[in-house]
Amino acid sequence: MEARTEIPPGTLYMLILRTLLRIGPMHGYGIAQHIQQISQEVLQVEEGSLYPALQRMLIKGWVVGEWKQSENNRRARFYSLTPKGRKQLAAELAEFEKVTAAITRVIQPA
Repeated sequence: MEARTEIPPGTLYMLILRTLLRIGPMHGYGIAQHIQQISQEVLQVEEGSLYPALQRMLIKGWVVGEWKQSENNRRARFYSLTPKGRKQLAAELAEFEKVTAAITRVIQPA
């Protein structure tokens, strides 16, 4: 059994927001599946992390939720990005790029 790669701390919001920007309204399971597929099965979002994050994002006003029927006729909450969420995504991406560049400078051979 292969060990799962942990999602780096502080990136879950960014991954969810980017997924909603790319795909549009989605339910939680769809968001998790998309992240897993687009990362070529490297990143796996656990329900225990995803749904609390989505709840916090609702409270912060980054996403809105609407109950609808899913593809398999189940009632599911579909999440959509808000203008505030788009602004937060831009901030998250900028911070991620800054941190990634700093880490790259540290680990590059001298």
